[in-house]
Amino acid sequence: MLAALRVPRHGKVFSLALPRYTGMPLFSSHPPFQVTMYRTPSGLRGDGVEPWGPHNEVNLQYMAENVSGTAHSGAHVDALAHMTIGEDDHWYGGGNAGEHLGDRGPSVGDGSKLPPFIRRGVLLDVPGYLGVEALRSHQPVDADQLQAVATHQGVTIRRGDVVLIRTGYLGAWPDAEKMALHTTAGPDISAARWLLDQRVVATGSDTETYEVQPAPDPGSPANPQPVHTLLLIENGIYLFEGIYLEELASDEVYEFLFVALPLKIKGTTGSMLDPVAIV
Repeated sequence: MLAALRVPRHGKVFSLALPRYTGMPLFSSHPPFQVTMYRTPSGLRGDGVEPWGPHNEVNLQYMAENVSGTAHSGAHVDALAHMTIGEDDHWYGGGNAGEHLGDRGPSVGDGSKLPPFIRRGVLLDVPGYLGVEALRSHQPVDADQLQAVATHQGVTIRRGDVVLIRTGYLGAWPDAEKMALHTTAGPDISAARWLLDQRVVATGSDTETYEVQPAPDPGSPANPQPVHTLLLIENGIYLFEGIYLEELASDEVYEFLFVALPLKIKGTTGSMLDPVAIV
């Protein structure tokens, strides 16, 4: 962390999240993200509510809302309990569904246990290296490509880094039709092994699935998400998804201080984020 804090030289901050809103694009299996008003000035008057009593000659009112949706809405990080495997539905850290999952979520490895991320960040801009705006749908990124991009950009991955991989998917945000041309590109299992060898603490991308889908090599027995399995379930490497990387890539910023502070909510399987890159 102390080494990461020495990275910034200019004091420029890049936001790595896009606004969340009702009806926003999401991974199809997730519940919709919604913002609904719970209290409004007209609603308070209509309900006959006087929150400050009768002595309110200036018509002071307030507004409050309900926000509903999965923790995996927009820019977010997967908690260790997000993915399970095996007959016992276990996850990294010793949790399993039979013993550690209740009606209020997992008690082991849930979102409240997520650490703050204050680390050296590295962007690997794959479409920038290939000379295209964005990778095509379902295009895999392998280990050799990641190494080639790092070499081309002049960056070295260090132990404890957060490595963010750009596919260009969010360059079309929020045009769902254009985004559909670039869905679920991302790292394959060889890239995951490469990242593991670099001893990163976390890795992420601008897509909703991080890894390429469908998996080019599901292995035997077949595993539809071998990258999540290797990194998150087997090794406790945190995964970020929905990270906005277009401005970093446009400015050719490949090394930065990465800051992301998860919300400590018990029972969640991840956390929405508003991460930043500081150079």
